[in-house]
Amino acid sequence: MRFFLIIAVLCSLAGVAQATSASEPHKAYLTLIIDDLGQNLPRDRRVLALPGPVTTAIMPDTPHAAEFAREAHKAGKIVILHMPMDPATGPFAWHPELPVEELGKRLDAAFQAVPYTAGINNHMGSRMTAQPQAMAWLMAELQRRHKFFVDSRTSAQTVAAAEAQKIGLAHVSRDVFLDDERTEAAITTQLQTAIKLAHKQGSAVMIGHPYPQTLAVLERELPKLKAQGVEWIDIKLMISVRSNRAMAGHGKNGIYR
Repeated sequence: MRFFLIIAVLCSLAGVAQATSASEPHKAYLTLIIDDLGQNLPRDRRVLALPGPVTTAIMPDTPHAAEFAREAHKAGKIVILHMPMDPATGPFAWHPELPVEELGKRLDAAFQAVPYTAGINNHMGSRMTAQPQAMAWLMAELQRRHKFFVDSRTSAQTVAAAEAQKIGLAHVSRDVFLDDERTEAAITTQLQTAIKLAHKQGSAVMIGHPYPQTLAVLERELPKLKAQGVEWIDIKLMISVRSNRAMAGHGKNGIYR
């Protein structure tokens, strides 16, 4: 009798454990990158004041690139180089017709202009990120420098993340652009799209810009993430969470198209 009572208690506890496990929420992670920083210090400082681990993507050809990178680093934010790529223009921009030696010089100069960088993402780059040879060279160079890569996915033809994956470079790809349409209503809708995607696939990477409308939405909505079952994590942790695998929107079975 005592034996059967013990069995009954164990079965009851197992049932409670299963119910608890079944009721546990699915992990949903978000990462936020703000691009185009370094142009306007008062505006950009609003980004540093956001309540979480925002990644600051700083353009090398801006008047406050180095100063803002130092401020972001001091504030504990991850700094990345927002590297101009064709069709972007300027002294740092990469173009398909440039030889590797020139690409290297421009990359060196860009890293010197933006201190404390942990990685890079592409600014524009719809033409450049479609170049397999140049992207393969870039990923090997970032590996050598111990930097990670974020594919902004400004074009469906990008091969950047695929080249990173081939050599095992730490990388991640953007899922949602927040502010292609610069209205608070549209940005709020995009943020909710990212939240739903994070719940569906476990994580979502968002990219936005320091527009007044974007910052107003983020200041209002980001503190509500936990109540929606979402954890806001930094870009390095997101790379670890994704383990260099492609999401369904970027490839198949973890491999980039």
